[in-house]
Amino acid sequence: MNYVLYLLISLCSFELLAQPIQVQDKGTLQPIENVEIRKAGSGLATLYFTNRLGIADITSASDSDTLVFQHIGYRTAKFTLAQIRATNFIVLVAEKQRELNEVIVAANRTTELQSRVAQPIRVFTRNELRFLNQPTMAEVLQQSGHVLVQKSQLGGGSPILRGFEANKVLIVVDGVRMNNAIFRGGHLQNILTVDNASVDRMEIAMGPGSVVYGSDALGGVIYVQTLTPKLSNSGTIALNATGFVRYGSAMKEKTVHADWNLGFRKWALATSITASDFGDLRQGAQRNDDIGQLGLRPFYAGFENKTDVKLTNPDPNVQVSSGYKQIDLLQKVLFQPNDRTHHLLNIQYSTSTDIPRYDRLTETDASGNLSHAQWFYGPQKRLLTSYGLTKKFTAGITDELNVIAAYQSIEESRHNRRFGNYGLQHRVEQVNVWTLNADLKKKLATNHTLRYGLEGTYNTVRSTAYRENVQTGKIDPLDTRYPDGGANTQSLSGYVSGTMDVSDRSTMTYGARYAYNRLFAKFNDKTFFPFPFNDITQQSGALTGSLGWVTRLPGEWRLAGSLSSGYRVPNVDDLAKVFESVAGTLIVPNPNLKPERTYSLDAGVRKQLIDRITLEVEGFYTVYNNAITTQAGTLNGQTQIDYNGRTSRIVMQGNSQQARLYGVNTQLTAELSSSLTIFGTLTYTRGRILTDTTAYPLDHIPPIYGKGGLRLTIKQFQVEANVLFNGWKRLSDYNLVGEDNIAYATSLGMPAWQTINLRASYQVNRHLQIQASLENILDRNYRVFASGISAPGRNLVLSLRGTL
Repeated sequence: MNYVLYLLISLCSFELLAQPIQVQDKGTLQPIENVEIRKAGSGLATLYFTNRLGIADITSASDSDTLVFQHIGYRTAKFTLAQIRATNFIVLVAEKQRELNEVIVAANRTTELQSRVAQPIRVFTRNELRFLNQPTMAEVLQQSGHVLVQKSQLGGGSPILRGFEANKVLIVVDGVRMNNAIFRGGHLQNILTVDNASVDRMEIAMGPGSVVYGSDALGGVIYVQTLTPKLSNSGTIALNATGFVRYGSAMKEKTVHADWNLGFRKWALATSITASDFGDLRQGAQRNDDIGQLGLRPFYAGFENKTDVKLTNPDPNVQVSSGYKQIDLLQKVLFQPNDRTHHLLNIQYSTSTDIPRYDRLTETDASGNLSHAQWFYGPQKRLLTSYGLTKKFTAGITDELNVIAAYQSIEESRHNRRFGNYGLQHRVEQVNVWTLNADLKKKLATNHTLRYGLEGTYNTVRSTAYRENVQTGKIDPLDTRYPDGGANTQSLSGYVSGTMDVSDRSTMTYGARYAYNRLFAKFNDKTFFPFPFNDITQQSGALTGSLGWVTRLPGEWRLAGSLSSGYRVPNVDDLAKVFESVAGTLIVPNPNLKPERTYSLDAGVRKQLIDRITLEVEGFYTVYNNAITTQAGTLNGQTQIDYNGRTSRIVMQGNSQQARLYGVNTQLTAELSSSLTIFGTLTYTRGRILTDTTAYPLDHIPPIYGKGGLRLTIKQFQVEANVLFNGWKRLSDYNLVGEDNIAYATSLGMPAWQTINLRASYQVNRHLQIQASLENILDRNYRVFASGISAPGRNLVLSLRGTL
């Protein structure tokens, strides 16, 4: 009898000890995969990892044992088995605000620990992106506090990194560069074709990234990784799905999203669909003396009985003719025949309705009459298809090979008509982009990893144009924006980079790249512009390099420094564009442009105080040679030309002698408790073009900006209160002939502003979450530097998220 009782007790005890433990995110209750679990003091002797469902079986622990739970990006948690049993074997862990040991991709195109990289990199996880709960990727960047985003219209968003913007900032999606031959130097909205609802993580690498990424990465690299298909780690089919509906009051936003993953043992499919409807944006009603009447919309253009009319706006704070709609689709297919090989097919498509160019629609002449009756971008279409191969080897010249072959089809168009002039001008651009990347990684020794690779790109540009009389329907020829005979660009480059641990505390990084580039553009019809040339051919080579050092000192100090060079080759937009940049100013081609070059010095220090407070300071100084800026020019010896029925002065893109940029960024994170965190970031940048006399302001330089706030995370609930702010951009700091858009600012520049914002999420259960945000609580009226549309006023955002 005693033997039977003992056996029953033993069996019961075993069942208790073998109880699976599930690890969940404290705020969202979602399972966390690959959490490391070990007994305190046991080293690696008892090491377990959670599976895709966040579950691990712990069979050798007793009630008195303390289990340690660790995962990159989360705070380390310690619980006794008795405590875990009291919570029904569910362990909740909280995300960290910053994680130095995060595995990143942006620095080297392959995985690397952030602690070993000298280049400053900001990381945004899927949870952070969901909590920000923004309508587009442009708003994600703006609300992050790390990036300033310029807007000419609601359907816009041009990120500024370290005083560089547009074609001087490289955007990479799933390893494929988005920058193409017509990325312009002014302001871009292409970031909007990346659906933030389908983004799994985003990394922003500050400073030159030309060694690994080639041309355009002068200010930095915005690296976006979209959803990746996940295989089933069991014998059954794995189905996961998420979705949300969202409403935002400031622009009457209505967004619906759904994504799902279907996983088999060797195959997996990931699908994402997002549809958004944005109405006319309402700006803030609370104005101060500095902002004055800037941005009020008292009237707008209408078209009645085939005649232009000026209509009164019943609410001047509503920016009429700013709304649009957009649809984004993503489909990925993964095939992994074994642990060493996987194939990935990636298809993405983004399209929109017509997007009104709001800043141009608000322009008036000296008499207060509207300058434009119509000005809109046609549907912005982006198709991306790519095939990726990842192969791991046990011997030979590489340990890992990554190949991505991609094709992109981009269509952009511009449509504009002056008020009272019934000839609607249509200009359409079709760009085809082929890219091929091969990246290899080899561990030469336990302390030395070598990376090397090749990249080839080929772009074609086809430009068409015509004028349509909106009263009669008559069609007439029109000058094209880009060469009517077509244009193309090619590049071929190779790079090598490495990471070597010089000691237990110091890591050195190095790299070099050489690129050959060629551009050809042909002008067939010279009816509109008698250019003194028939075509443009340009060839150039570029050699860049980088050297970095990271030292980890006692007392939780981290010092980092780097020297790096960058380059940007003039593209079709730089060399061969004909475009009315502002009323009365015409940009004409300049076939003599040279590549832009930068040489940058970076230095940073990071100090962790009492285990919960982290302070970081990063500074940079950049020498900018052959900077491409807008300058006065001539065409056939003339400084003016008749264009679109009025006399316009001639300007062209030219290489300034030199410019200098420098700046500093500071970040503070303080985890006051396991639930409460204070955070803040501040960025200052200054840039000047050197002349024979007084240095002149470089355009695209943002005012001082940043974000500060606090976040509370308790079981099932997160709430954050923050302040987003910009300093003054004084008139004396504006570039009056470049892209700073003083015409859309006050007579003194752009006033400083601050907004108070509150956002919260409540996880009802594992499958349902409610989110609410109140942005710009005080309904402050403000405008971001260089923007042609005022920012949203008080904005109530409500979302309902579901997870299967």
